[in-house]
Amino acid sequence: MSRRLIVGLTAVAVTATAIPAQAERAGSAFPSSAFPLGTAGATTKTQRTVAPGVDLFNVTHGKPTQGWTVSLLMPNGHDNGPLSTAQTVAAAAEAAGFTPSVLKIVQPAAADAPAVERYMVRIGLWTLKQRAKADKTVKELKKAGIRAKTDYLGDDGDQTTGPWDMRVVMVDPRTFKGSYRTSVGSSVAKRETTSSMSKQVKAIAGVNGGFFNIHTARALQGDPVGVSVVGGRLLSEGVPGRSALVITGRKARITELRAAVTAISSDGARIEVKGVNRAAGAEDLVLYTEEFGAKTAADGGTEVVFDARGRIVKVRAAGGAVPRGHQVLHGTGTMADWLYEHAWETWTLRIDTKVVDLRTGRAVPLTPETYVMGGGVGLLRNGRVRITAAADGHASVNMMLRRHPRTIVGVDRSGGLILVTVDGRNPGVSVGASMVEAAQIMRWLGAKQAINFDGGGSTAMVVRHKVVNRPSDGRERTVGDALFVTP
Repeated sequence: MSRRLIVGLTAVAVTATAIPAQAERAGSAFPSSAFPLGTAGATTKTQRTVAPGVDLFNVTHGKPTQGWTVSLLMPNGHDNGPLSTAQTVAAAAEAAGFTPSVLKIVQPAAADAPAVERYMVRIGLWTLKQRAKADKTVKELKKAGIRAKTDYLGDDGDQTTGPWDMRVVMVDPRTFKGSYRTSVGSSVAKRETTSSMSKQVKAIAGVNGGFFNIHTARALQGDPVGVSVVGGRLLSEGVPGRSALVITGRKARITELRAAVTAISSDGARIEVKGVNRAAGAEDLVLYTEEFGAKTAADGGTEVVFDARGRIVKVRAAGGAVPRGHQVLHGTGTMADWLYEHAWETWTLRIDTKVVDLRTGRAVPLTPETYVMGGGVGLLRNGRVRITAAADGHASVNMMLRRHPRTIVGVDRSGGLILVTVDGRNPGVSVGASMVEAAQIMRWLGAKQAINFDGGGSTAMVVRHKVVNRPSDGRERTVGDALFVTP
């Protein structure tokens, strides 16, 4: 990336360099080429075999050379906005006796979203050891009625020397005789740590999975935002067209999916089920499976309880547990009316579930060996960089340009699985990666396909149930689901 800095109210340009499209290598071996980020220099790598065909690599590169600055907040609370807004904020700071600079930043273009220009306002520059001075400036700005925050320059997405601290698990399909699987833990609703889920499935290694719903009731926040299939059972419906990892035994691939669920009454009536194992809204129809792990909401709706053969055993007011071996169809508004008309006790209710691969147009067979994990952002397709930020709901400055801890999963040309965690939010130790840099890292590691999963404080890698990276929260975070390599 290139950068120009001019003190005062002049805009400063930050632009992303192009990424070569073609992947550089194939196979399951660790790359011998230079680390793709930062400046030239030695990369430290240690290797440990944790099971036949499964190797763990600790990778470090670069050194810290950047320090701290102060970013002023826009009226909406964000640290970036249109040029006119940034200039107004800078003028207010200047009137209060400070010397601000307006910084132009460019959110890199994705495969499905154009580059976006935004502007920031910053004051000061301090070394890594001088954070206290930046914090003092923030307090002085606050006294002047100006909101601001201390920022580490390594988080920007601009040029950096690092450092980077990564963990990489590479699975050689020619030697490894186990399989891959996902897990939502003991239930869909509950959040659990990656290490606790690892113990439940007796995993060799694993990483945290996709994004989960933090904008729902606390007891339901384990609900994956993306599509989730565990052992052939659809546990979360996801968003049509978003990227996902599809697993069948020891085979893995990344594609875009659509899930469709239809309820069919014994009287022939059919209706679309809008959600699976999530909170219901108005005019909603949600299916709850026994894996849900929480009571359904007493929201004035209607529920139908039916057994594994589809026989309706009870029609009840909304709010209750999902009995073992049963499912519950929960309707609100006109959806509740449909249940009253077409789902009577002793009748049958059949649930037709389809997960369709949008690349091939074919249904994904939902067998006991089928696992699907969504909620991520596509990075590589057929060995070429293809970041689907808009389709996957993450076309923003924060996700595309800024550096964060990252959890990334790829499949190489030989079918081997690559699990990666890049630690971040740890100034002087590891800067993390932007979405663009995540794609570069996976190309370097030889991935043909790659997907970015939940990162930040969620990023965790476990080997034999122990966390081997440094989670940015200082401890392992509870998450919605996780991906595992199993015996």
